[in-house]
Amino acid sequence: MDNTQIINRKYGTIAWGLLSILWGITILFDFVPFGFGLVGSGLILFGVNMVRSLNGLPTKGDNTVLGILALVWGVLDLALPILRLRFAVSDWDWAIFAILLVVLGAILLVRGFLRVHMTGLGDSH
Repeated sequence: MDNTQIINRKYGTIAWGLLSILWGITILFDFVPFGFGLVGSGLILFGVNMVRSLNGLPTKGDNTVLGILALVWGVLDLALPILRLRFAVSDWDWAIFAILLVVLGAILLVRGFLRVHMTGLGDSH
């Protein structure tokens, strides 16, 4: 295993450790809002990619996508009391989750199609 892979793996291990601690605290203590865990997760995923980038290592696109989704969902979850007062919508939690799943699926689908198109794997002639 080369040095780049070793360093990349170390950053991934640190990120998983931070995520585990964050979610342990979020689940263990009822007063910590779920949105806090989501925003923290997004920041950790972005942070590990930023550290990779600053050290000249390749970043992971999945971390960026999941980081964006976690941040958006977390901010919306934390803003839920205000959104409910403003828009009087009842099932915001599931609607937000469903929308983010569709966005994630669309991003992954487009990325997959672009990779197939760029590598020519879809050509049958």
